[in-house]
Amino acid sequence: MAKERNTIKYHVKCGNKIVHRGITDRPPEEREREHQKDFPGCRIVQVGRRTTRERALEWERRGGKRQA
Repeated sequence: MAKERNTIKYHVKCGNKIVHRGITDRPPEEREREHQKDFPGCRIVQVGRRTTRERALEWERRGGKRQA
């Protein structure tokens, strides 16, 4: 049975600077509103395609960087 690809990886960016990296299975717009409290004026940029929760957690543990 295939695992569901329902998780996105994202960066919170202020201008061109990445200030936070994260994953979510909720709508990105909702997470962006939450991040606006800590990072006013910043936006969420999705990284790659939707993926499984397991793969997204691996990405997050590597610091939000691509696998070598």
